[in-house]
Amino acid sequence: MERCVEPSAIKGQVKAPASKSMTQRAIAAALLADGQSIISNPSYCDDSLAAMSIAIGLGARVNPLPDELKITASGELKEPKLNSGESGLAMRMFSPIAALYPTEITMIGTNSLKKRPMFMIEEALNQLGAKCSSTDGFLPLTIKGPIIGGNCEIDGSISSQLLTGLLMALPLASTDSEIKVNNLKSKPYIDMTIQVLKSFGITVHNSNYSLFKIPGNQKYISQNYTVEGDWSGGAFLLVAGAISGQISIVGLRTDTKQSDIAIIKALEKAGAEMKIDENKIDISRSELKAFDFDATESPDLFPPLVTLASYCHGISTIKGVSRLIFKESDRATALKEEFSKMDIGVEIKDDLMYITGGQPHGARVESHEDHRIAMAVAIAALGATDKVCIRDSQCVGKSYHGFFNDLRQLGAIVYE
Repeated sequence: MERCVEPSAIKGQVKAPASKSMTQRAIAAALLADGQSIISNPSYCDDSLAAMSIAIGLGARVNPLPDELKITASGELKEPKLNSGESGLAMRMFSPIAALYPTEITMIGTNSLKKRPMFMIEEALNQLGAKCSSTDGFLPLTIKGPIIGGNCEIDGSISSQLLTGLLMALPLASTDSEIKVNNLKSKPYIDMTIQVLKSFGITVHNSNYSLFKIPGNQKYISQNYTVEGDWSGGAFLLVAGAISGQISIVGLRTDTKQSDIAIIKALEKAGAEMKIDENKIDISRSELKAFDFDATESPDLFPPLVTLASYCHGISTIKGVSRLIFKESDRATALKEEFSKMDIGVEIKDDLMYITGGQPHGARVESHEDHRIAMAVAIAALGATDKVCIRDSQCVGKSYHGFFNDLRQLGAIVYE
């Protein structure tokens, strides 16, 4: 679906979307708990729906309601083929959980996920007593448990998502486990995982993010769990306000473990006018200056940061390009291509991206079927010289189904 966004001044209040990352983690924890858990304020984006589908396949009864999600586990496998859709987190988190079952299970995915490496799952599960085979390092995966536990060494340089899955599964193993992690990136995502585990009664011991000790034979305790607002999606709304609006965003916790709260630091460096309260952020259009920012620990911020930089006077520098290769698209290349169409210069050298600010021009751009690219160019359109039309814009549903509706609510002119 192609959508066009006209240059628009936005105004008003909007609620940040619910965190898909926390929703998926809560679904996994509820699947593993005894009794019924209730997840309030869930995200029903495509990635969360994939996690729900996997939970059903692994034996849970799932009842989605408008404002809450009820999950009751049975522990009985219902479906030996589990589809993660395009969700890298669902694949890497639920694969170790699937290894808790003594039956052979096949993990599959769609579109870009089939091109993302999965060899690290195979290596880790085989170290821990399960049997796992990939297809030359890619999907599909065949897994047969039960996972026993013990010692395991993994590489955390590509993603922290496998570690999240191991931390979820190993508390239910029959023996204690130790995971040695080399070069872990995105440490805040592991803090998020440990936070959810603690909420469901699980204990893990973290030694400087390089060694994790997980006692076996633990039990998940069913919970009423409330999902917080999503800083990844909220970052686009904040940038929208900084370049073309006077808006208030509610539902973003300032005490969050989410790494993408770092967008606040970038906005401050760029000189954005903000007022931050406990549950509301006011942000308005202002003159913006070039900034330097290290996004190594928060790579999902690259797209909104490039949009922000495109409106800043001077050349902004963002570090962490190496983290962008194995996403829904090669995001570094995609950002360079699409913002160049809008006459914004983007250059890449080693691990750095340089963005020469100005004013984006109207253009017809591609989403690369990447939700964050689609949202980045849509926000960039708000202060552009002319409309920006985005092909395959429906991909925003992967993380933020209501994105374009929220823009319309704030006064943006969006049409299909």
